[in-house]
Amino acid sequence: MYAIVRAGGRQEKVAVGDVLTVDRLTGATGDDVRFTPVLVVDGATVTSDADALSKVVVAGEIVDDLRGPKLRILKYKNKTGYRKRQGHRSELTRVKITKIGE
Repeated sequence: MYAIVRAGGRQEKVAVGDVLTVDRLTGATGDDVRFTPVLVVDGATVTSDADALSKVVVAGEIVDDLRGPKLRILKYKNKTGYRKRQGHRSELTRVKITKIGE
């Protein structure tokens, strides 16, 4: 059994026991999190109806918070002396899926 859930502006395929990394979620380590399912597959049964999906619960537990890799952004224009440097690191949360079902 697996589900496609909406997480952090993206869709992720998850099953019970999977650990996924999403954009930073509010909450402390050990808190429960619920995701909105888009599709649920259980063997040969595929559920994509909005009414049926409203009854399905995809729950997870926050494992820890972390930061993504550093991105270095450099803007440069030739012959003018213009250089601009900027950096970025995404704030991320690691979540373990604990339950998919009613």
